[in-house]
Amino acid sequence: MRPSAALPPTRARRLLAAGLTGAVVAGLCATAPLSASAAELPPVTAHYDMSHAGGALLDISGNGRNAALTGLTDASFADAGGDAVLRFKKNGYAALPKGLVTAADNDFTVEYTVSSQTAGNQFGWVIGDGVGAWNTTALGNHVFVNPRSSESSYASAVLSGIRVKTGTSNGEVRLPNGGGLNPGFTTLTLVGSGNTITLYRDGVQASTVTHSYAMSSIVPAGTTLGYLGRSLYAPDPMLQADVTDVKFWDVALSQAQVSESMPTAAAKSATTDAMLRADLLPTVLAGNPSADAVSQNLSLPASVNGVTLSWASSDSSVISNTGVVSRAVTADTPVTVTATTSLGTTISFDLTVLAASASADLEAISLAARTTENLPLVTTGSVNGATITWTSSDPALVTPTDTGYTAPAVGAPDPFEGGGLVERPAYGDGDREVTLTAHAVLGESAVEKSFTVAVAEHARSAPDAGYAAAYFKSDGDEKIYQAATSGNDFFTFSPVNGGAAVITSTTDTKGLRDPFILRSHDGDKYYMVATDLCIGCGTGWGPAQSAGSLKIEVWESVDLVHWTRTNGIDTGITVNQPEAGMTWAPEAYWDDELQSYVVFFASRLYSDASHTNTDKLYARMFSVLTRDFRTFTSPPATWQDTGYARIDSTVTKIDDYYYRFTKNEEGGAAGTLEAGKDIFLERSKVLTAPTTSSSWSADPATTWQLTDTRMTSLETGQAGEGPEIVKLNEGDPNNVSGDGYVFLVDNYGAGGYRAFATTGAEIASSSQSDRISQRSNWNVRPVGGLPASPRHGAFVSVPQTVLTAMHDWTGITAVASTTQLTADGRDVTAEVTAADDGDIAGTVTFSGGDWSTTVSLQNGTATVTAPAGVASVTATYDGYRDALVATSTSESVDLHGGLELDATATTRCVAGKVQLVVTVQNADDQRAAVAIQTLYGGKSVSIAAGGSASAAFATRAASIAAGSLTLTGSTADGSAFEGSFSTPPANCG
Repeated sequence: MRPSAALPPTRARRLLAAGLTGAVVAGLCATAPLSASAAELPPVTAHYDMSHAGGALLDISGNGRNAALTGLTDASFADAGGDAVLRFKKNGYAALPKGLVTAADNDFTVEYTVSSQTAGNQFGWVIGDGVGAWNTTALGNHVFVNPRSSESSYASAVLSGIRVKTGTSNGEVRLPNGGGLNPGFTTLTLVGSGNTITLYRDGVQASTVTHSYAMSSIVPAGTTLGYLGRSLYAPDPMLQADVTDVKFWDVALSQAQVSESMPTAAAKSATTDAMLRADLLPTVLAGNPSADAVSQNLSLPASVNGVTLSWASSDSSVISNTGVVSRAVTADTPVTVTATTSLGTTISFDLTVLAASASADLEAISLAARTTENLPLVTTGSVNGATITWTSSDPALVTPTDTGYTAPAVGAPDPFEGGGLVERPAYGDGDREVTLTAHAVLGESAVEKSFTVAVAEHARSAPDAGYAAAYFKSDGDEKIYQAATSGNDFFTFSPVNGGAAVITSTTDTKGLRDPFILRSHDGDKYYMVATDLCIGCGTGWGPAQSAGSLKIEVWESVDLVHWTRTNGIDTGITVNQPEAGMTWAPEAYWDDELQSYVVFFASRLYSDASHTNTDKLYARMFSVLTRDFRTFTSPPATWQDTGYARIDSTVTKIDDYYYRFTKNEEGGAAGTLEAGKDIFLERSKVLTAPTTSSSWSADPATTWQLTDTRMTSLETGQAGEGPEIVKLNEGDPNNVSGDGYVFLVDNYGAGGYRAFATTGAEIASSSQSDRISQRSNWNVRPVGGLPASPRHGAFVSVPQTVLTAMHDWTGITAVASTTQLTADGRDVTAEVTAADDGDIAGTVTFSGGDWSTTVSLQNGTATVTAPAGVASVTATYDGYRDALVATSTSESVDLHGGLELDATATTRCVAGKVQLVVTVQNADDQRAAVAIQTLYGGKSVSIAAGGSASAAFATRAASIAAGSLTLTGSTADGSAFEGSFSTPPANCG
């Protein structure tokens, strides 16, 4: 903001949104002219009205004290109705030059006009230099203002103070908590006068403190006086706030001068309105692409940036005063929605509601070209709410919509109403195509659209031979790491990828926590979901729960080495609702009834998208459904809401029941749950059944029944969270019973996961009178065998190919195969096995002499009859198109175990008639009795070992066509032969 007496140089501006056009007023940021009674102001040493050029924040006072920008670009500045605003987004700062405040005395004044809704350990401005840790001399002495603190004693209030380190004391003296910012832009003025520092909020004294320090101990000797937007405490993040005007004096202003200098209320209101307009438009539009194309309900928040809003529509039959958009309009209809602010201003948005169209609902549908999962065949249009039914060209391959579907009495209804269930071809049978046609009806409109999808054959499977893990390490190391066992022993984990992080986020919050890996229902891929949260980036735990991410981060992989985003772009997927405060610890489990994955997570839920209410803010669990981990049902369903805080659920199914381990997040009593932040156990026959209370006597057919509580802390001596339950592989030495499970709890304050060994029967038998955690065999294992310092993560079984891929960090390579050949007479059978005992598909080529033939494997075997004359045969496994199993060749099999005969037929002309001559060769080592049968009669001959014999057959015809003959032979030791041979055509005419 700038005084009318001084015009700044030309400024580069960036409009935040089209909504800035036509702001309430332009240029209302000029201060009012001095009246006769106004306090006379001393000259400023610098004035920054957020004009910028050439990487510098310009000093418009004429003193030339520009501030160098770091990390801030033209895109960081906005034009708010003629007033420049610098939007600090934890991404940069301005270095203040020397001379603004000197060390001659303790008198100074800093006027700072700011708007912020982000509470954090941040500095709005600081005089002083030297970034370092708390209570060290590396941390420079300083005086500062934080416009919105996240510390408990200054929660969302202004925090300011002065620090000069003395001896062993950090030396910080803080002003008492005087409250927070006013709605919209607020002017904070800090005045130093002698040994007193006073903070004014919009010209009214908010707080004051006395101290014994001298500015000569604070003002640096170098060229940098201090910073805008940068803290001197090394762990602190940079500022997140909007700043529009900053002034410095090297004198102490009086309260009258403080009031006279600051921008007027009208000026700040105008800038606030302009910024509100820009910030509100994306929120108001919600899922709509633009103001000119509205078809979905709007989000009309009750407040934004601390400013209360009330809404009215120019046509409530088309857009209600709460933002509900009518889909009954038959023509595109303009509507204006107007927000009246608590500042007494109004902000209007001109919108166009599109005519409802069933076609738009069909165009919004996207199906994968090739699927390994059930298909999300939606039954309600996502744009206009058309009713959609599906037909299938092959219902046995992909089911159509079940027009007689009825929702269950308990649990979530199937949003696909029986449609989209896939029956994949067997491994080795190849993909099959199906045509699916969506029929959409909206009012009088009926349209359809067809999609062609290849249903993938089942992928190769193999027995599990080990385990993999994924986890993050600490609040300062929020990346995903992985580990794998050395073999089929759960307690032999070691890091993979050389111990380096596997996935590091560069988008969204830039933090990844709580990774969870789920093997797909058919077992041929893995999905991973993670929390989008970065505490190490400076986010406080309060803001993390009140203004956290609405996304989950999602990937898929076939080898647990190469991960790809399911949505095809490097960003998370929004699954939560605008009213939610955070989306924590997502996990997923397959629902047998819904034939879909249920994804569940913890969240606060506010009254509306403004997040202004302070009641009922306990964490609770929500769920959404997905079939492809790209599209999710919306809005989330409330899964667990007992009135007490719950987070971190994990699920397994044993026989007919789902078992759910969850963390009690209440510090005190939580209904029937024992006090303390620990894990409790419930069971239900319906995965999506809602939970409204913790009850030992609940009916597990309709809800979740409590079967244990306070399961870990009495054994570990630590509070725990992030529970995981893993079924042990067959052959694992820890799985003596064959029913073994490992239960894990993240002791977040003491090194990460600890393990309990148990069984499925033990879990299933837990009850109020016989709790599993109270039994003598419920003991935490000694530390060891798990990844080093693993925080909230996941553990999953893997076959040998994946285990090898993780240790080599190369991806899956072909496993060796063995081909064995056996013969029964001339019937030859090849049996192919893989080194990992997994599936085998593809072909086998049999060969002997000049003969060969290729046969497809069925259940790992292939059989062929070798033709006469082939003395020995070999078989080669040719592999399969997936190249997951290496080729192999059998040893040859000698076919001399049976009688070996061969026949050659020739013709000759005798008196104009054709005569057929058959010569039989006995390759055996015994005399053979041979019967020759032709179309012209039969004869028997006796042929010595290694000898031959001929027989002639009169045809009595001048010409004959090609035909065949049969040999049947036997020897004294019981060897036998039967075979067919061709006879040639002939013409003696």
